[in-house]
Amino acid sequence: MSLLTTNAELVAVCERFAQHPFVTVDTEFLRETTFWPRVCVIQLASPQEAVAIDALAEDLDLTPFFDLMANPDVVKVFHAARQDLEIIWRLARLIPAPLFDTQVAAMVCGFGEQASYLELVKAITRANLDKSSRFTDWSRRPLSEAQIDYAIADVTHLRDIYAALRGRLERSNRLEWLADEMETLTSPATYEQHPENAWERLRHRARKPRDLAVLMEIAAWRELEAQMRDVPRSRVLKDDVLLEIAVAAPRSIEALGNLRSFPKGMERSRAGADIVAAVERGVARDPATLPRIERDRRNSNGATVELLKVLLRQVAEETGVAAKMIATVDDLEAVAHDDEADVPTLKGWRRAIFGEKALELKRGRLALAVENGRVVTFDWQEHAESATAE
Repeated sequence: MSLLTTNAELVAVCERFAQHPFVTVDTEFLRETTFWPRVCVIQLASPQEAVAIDALAEDLDLTPFFDLMANPDVVKVFHAARQDLEIIWRLARLIPAPLFDTQVAAMVCGFGEQASYLELVKAITRANLDKSSRFTDWSRRPLSEAQIDYAIADVTHLRDIYAALRGRLERSNRLEWLADEMETLTSPATYEQHPENAWERLRHRARKPRDLAVLMEIAAWRELEAQMRDVPRSRVLKDDVLLEIAVAAPRSIEALGNLRSFPKGMERSRAGADIVAAVERGVARDPATLPRIERDRRNSNGATVELLKVLLRQVAEETGVAAKMIATVDDLEAVAHDDEADVPTLKGWRRAIFGEKALELKRGRLALAVENGRVVTFDWQEHAESATAE
């Protein structure tokens, strides 16, 4: 059982780990009742050893760990890194780099979309993990031996997964395909909290400019309130309540209290006055300054999008790359609407394996057919010329 609780232990371990080409990293945290994640345990493994750090140990200074995360000579390996990176960014205003996310790598290596850690452990190491400690309370002390063993196992198996996936990517010359995803994951903009942008999570449910204007204001208020109180957004107001307020635009405490879904009595609190003020700001917004409400492109490009989905599935099966990694539904709708759409699908390796074919399909130069139960593509123009010649 390797649980670090003192500064001297942490300094020594991080100095040793800094001598290796990579370390694997994971965290155990709580977030069910808070806005900000509360890290409880940090796990680290080098090719030679593995430890768990008690992040809640009294007077423990995590600076050596952050220094290791910032070391440019050590690759930091995570699985599904986003939440772990958010925690580190929140605590130290740094993002580990260079970075390797095994979930992203697995999507390029033929393991499907968003392969879980457990799935990769079984597929690559053939080990069976004991997940009985997964949902335990990581903030309670002392930690049990079972909890610590569980936590450390997450980073020891990750070493083998990293080696296997990196090897596959190097042999297939696809290592650079991860660059775009890693750039997004290592960008501070990914983790910065901007209350004024909170409305974007609900943007597709705003139908009128005034609704959108009010939604922008009350979503920003809710975001600030949740951050200030350190509670989940839904503890302040649920999404459906925000949307009802945006549509009804109540401009008085009485009107707010009369809304069907609004929590009874809340209108008489400070929050009630703040919400009415936010509604007033929304109503007063100049419609010309609002973001454009995009109508559903599928109404006019539905058939094209459906054809692109079939092509995407064919390319995904042919290349072994997860379809979601190549293009999202939003990407397909954008491509159906505009040959020059500014989407990842029409850039870099994605354009090479799918984007060009998508454009050729739109232009009528590429055709889809079923052959022996599988979707195949062929050049329609060449096929037509061949048929004419015969």
